[in-house]
Amino acid sequence: MQHDLSLVQKHAWNLARTLMTPIVLFKSDDEYGVLPADEVEDAEIVILFEYDPYTGAHPVH
Repeated sequence: MQHDLSLVQKHAWNLARTLMTPIVLFKSDDEYGVLPADEVEDAEIVILFEYDPYTGAHPVH
């Protein structure tokens, strides 16, 4: 997990384009992380953005 939001955003977009699958950027406590969208099952995270390799980034809120 990471504390720098801009760095995590860059990595999330790169991961989405590499895997060609939607990636979500989430916040848990005071750290940010990324996961493939189909693997998000934890209710204790706040999803901030979704990165779709075909349409780009979309804020969730």
